[in-house]
Amino acid sequence: MKLSEFKRIISLIPKINFMVENKGKVPQHFHITEIGIVSRKIIDCGGEIREEKNINFQLWYSDDFQHRLSTQKVNDIISLSEKKLLIDDLEIEVEYQESTIGRYSLDFDGESFILKSKKTACLAEDKCLVKDNNDITIYDDEDQSSCCSSDSNCC
Repeated sequence: MKLSEFKRIISLIPKINFMVENKGKVPQHFHITEIGIVSRKIIDCGGEIREEKNINFQLWYSDDFQHRLSTQKVNDIISLSEKKLLIDDLEIEVEYQESTIGRYSLDFDGESFILKSKKTACLAEDKCLVKDNNDITIYDDEDQSSCCSSDSNCC
């Protein structure tokens, strides 16, 4: 979900709820402790340089059970972030602590914002021999047909 869509939705709803996909609600006394721009410049296993840029929301809660963020307060936080950080209309990624810090994409089901699990993937599938998560070919150091052999374009 892009920032413009998030802002449009919060202008239409009376209160903000977040849920972790298939796990339940984020406690209503959450804080948005950070809004920022996260950019990554990476090289994939096929040698291609890639860049991505997202808006990051960090959700956090503690024992402040009386804390509630209104839609207006969230809008004010976003407006300040846009002004001070010169944020573009980018995809939102949510950082939320469970057993470890998770990174989630964001969706809306009509009542709650849903933190959707993100998956890792091979970005150079056309250069490597990984077909999908259910059919991964494992190569040993002796196998010269490996995508990672010295004559391939894969790292």
